[in-house]
Amino acid sequence: MRGQLIGGQRLLHSSENEMKCLCPARLSLLAVVLIVTAGCGPAIGEEAHAVPPPRVDTPLSAQHGKQTAVLAGGCFWGLQWVFEHVKGVINVTSGYSGGRAGTAQYERVSEGDTGHAESVRIEFDPAQVSYGQLLRVYFSVATDPTQLNRQGPDIGTQYRGVIFYSNAQQEKIAQAYIAQLDAARVFDAPIVTQVTKFDAFYPAEQYHQDYARIHPDEPYIAINDAPKVTQLKQLLPQLYRERPLMWRDDSGTIAVKPL
Repeated sequence: MRGQLIGGQRLLHSSENEMKCLCPARLSLLAVVLIVTAGCGPAIGEEAHAVPPPRVDTPLSAQHGKQTAVLAGGCFWGLQWVFEHVKGVINVTSGYSGGRAGTAQYERVSEGDTGHAESVRIEFDPAQVSYGQLLRVYFSVATDPTQLNRQGPDIGTQYRGVIFYSNAQQEKIAQAYIAQLDAARVFDAPIVTQVTKFDAFYPAEQYHQDYARIHPDEPYIAINDAPKVTQLKQLLPQLYRERPLMWRDDSGTIAVKPL
C-alpha cells in the first residue's frame, strides 16, 4: 500500500506522526501506474454510472438495530472513507479478513501470501440502509469488480475483491446481485469478486484508521480515493451523507458463529 514517496520509499504517517515504511519494492512501476490509472473505478462505458439496484434484497427493518457487512476490494483506506459517507452506516473499521490471526499485521499481509485481504467491517442500521444497498455502493464506486488480485495501482491477492457473507441471506443477496449485473453486462468484463463465508475480522493498526479522511491531499488519496467519494455523491445521492463518520475504536477480533 501507499503513502507519500520520500527518499525512494513509500511512507505512511501514523497517528503519533511517526513514519511507517510501506512497500519499498516496485516504486517506479507503481508511480507510473498511479498516473495511468488515476480515478480508475467501475468500467461502465465511457462515463461512470451507478449500477442498477439489486433485485434480491431485504426490506428496510421496522426497528433500528445493528448488522455487519465485511467487504474487500483494494486498499482499505478508500473503502473505509467511501462507506463513512453512506447514510445508515454506524461505524467502519479497516482490517484484515481471510487469513489467520498470527499473520494479521500490515507488514505480513503486504507480502501477499497470508490469505488475508485488506477489508472493512461496516456496522449499519438495517432500518436505514439494506445489505443490498451497501453492495450497490460497493459495485458502483468503491471497487472495480472486474480486476483480479489487484485494484488500480495496488497489486496482490491482499487487494482482491471479496464479499465475506456471515449468513445465508447475505450469501443469497451477493450471489444474486453478481449474477444480475453479469447478465445485464453492466461491466465491460465479468465480475471476479469472490463470495466467501466469513470467518474472522482483525482490525488493522490504528494509524490506518480514517487514513484517507485525515490525509485527503496526499497524492495517492487524491488520485485513487477522493474521486470515489465524489462519485458516491453524484451517482447515489439518496445514500450519501455529506459529513462522514469518524471511526470509533470498538475493535477487537470478531468471528462469525457457526450457521
